[in-house]
Amino acid sequence: MLKTLSRLQAVCAPQQWCAIALALLCAAALAGCQLPPLGNRTESTALSTQEAQATPLGHAVAPELAAHPGLSGIDPLPDPLDAFAARVDLVRTAQRTLDVQYYIWRNDLTGTLLLEALREAADRGVRVRLLLDDNGIPSSLDPTLAALAAHPNIEVRLFNPFVVRKLKVIGFLWDFSRLNRRMHNKSLTADDTATILGGRNIGDEYFGATDGVVFADLDVLAIGPAATDVAHDFDRYWASASARPVGQILPAPAPDALDTLDRAAHTVEISPAAAAYVASLQKTTDVRRLMGGTLPLEWAKTQLVSDDPAKAKGKAAPDSLVLAQLHAILGNPTHELDLVSPYFVPAEAGTRYFTDLAANGVKVRVLTNSLEATDVLAVHAGYARRREALLEGGVELFELRRAAGAETGKSAGKHPGVFGSSGSSLHAKTFAVDENRVFVGSLNFDPRSINLNTELGLVIESAELAKRIEYVFWTQVPQLAYEVKLDHNDSLFWIRQTGNTTVRYDTEPNTTWSTRLAVWFFSILPIEWLL
Repeated sequence: MLKTLSRLQAVCAPQQWCAIALALLCAAALAGCQLPPLGNRTESTALSTQEAQATPLGHAVAPELAAHPGLSGIDPLPDPLDAFAARVDLVRTAQRTLDVQYYIWRNDLTGTLLLEALREAADRGVRVRLLLDDNGIPSSLDPTLAALAAHPNIEVRLFNPFVVRKLKVIGFLWDFSRLNRRMHNKSLTADDTATILGGRNIGDEYFGATDGVVFADLDVLAIGPAATDVAHDFDRYWASASARPVGQILPAPAPDALDTLDRAAHTVEISPAAAAYVASLQKTTDVRRLMGGTLPLEWAKTQLVSDDPAKAKGKAAPDSLVLAQLHAILGNPTHELDLVSPYFVPAEAGTRYFTDLAANGVKVRVLTNSLEATDVLAVHAGYARRREALLEGGVELFELRRAAGAETGKSAGKHPGVFGSSGSSLHAKTFAVDENRVFVGSLNFDPRSINLNTELGLVIESAELAKRIEYVFWTQVPQLAYEVKLDHNDSLFWIRQTGNTTVRYDTEPNTTWSTRLAVWFFSILPIEWLL
């Protein structure tokens, strides 16, 4: 490069030389920010049926599976502490394999404890495959991931990775079309026999370790065909062209990097903030009840829906996408649809779909975040611009209120961000159709989930689980959420029920004029397709 610049300086005029030199330097900088060739990767796959059945987990669930042929055993995990303890215990129970796939993994209390659990599993001979979306991990976690990947029983891959590590957002400047697509899937599967999937990422806000979370999330622990399907779907993503071994992206780890993780985990375990999480592991968790044959399970037919990982490159066939799979499985509701989505941006097509259902006599109820509870103003703006049309079309809208602690000032100073952190009060992604089928997974009803990100979920044919969601809408939601309505002048107002008291708001409750102005500004921008 230096020789080339010297020759150019000798033969070109000063102005020409400066322009050419700048162009060459920019080209060199961009070249240094491109992904390296994919190269060779270690091949690995899920266990065979016989191998999975031979594990302690396989032996423990065999009698129940034999008694319910073709069905999956489902255990909902709505409580954040239970969901955390179940993950750690499932990792500790595994003897052969752990396949772990997440969009976000925080370098915090719960993230540290779970990484340490994975390392301990690898120490006892478990094969650990960790697949993380690179947009959802902080650069501070890079040394730990590199160190874990150096363990003989652990392989770590980054999905759709950034080349620039310290300030990843810079990558969007020259590689926006690729980096704008992310892997939003979330699952943890042990010995191809039991899996936990749903809406939770790995981070303190998803397990109740921060202030301001009321009704956070929903996962399910599943055994049987559901777990087998998730294990094989993980293989698709693991082998996809978007999954890069961390050795291609991150520098070699320091010799004592795993010791650093051990020390961090020990510090976390003895900290007062972790007391509830450490205590949750001393209790009889759902995984231990599963191993002991005492966990009550809902037995149901299940179907996994998962985007083709080629969606991350914009190359997936339309019929390979989650929305098409859901429509093929569910068809159209005939009398009831209860939908929970923290980021609800129906856009024009979705608004027409929901209002057409309502016009045909289907009861459509939607629970999403209120403006005071959301952490993403731009997404709320995408929803707000469609709110009147939805209400006019007969859709019932409920907006979850901010946590009581936040209302009394415990979360003072926390404000929603333009792009957010996925730490809002509501993060569950589920819906029930016609009181007999339920979806649990990672899918938000917004353009990003439908068109850009990859998603994963489970359709469960269970009247019992569907009735639970309906019960929440009839009993808990009115006490936890505002109901949005239109008055006789077609103006929006919000109703809050507290016991037998009803309070009406004529502007979005507990918000400032500046926040509402920001929402209005985002609502007029042509960004709905990004939300």
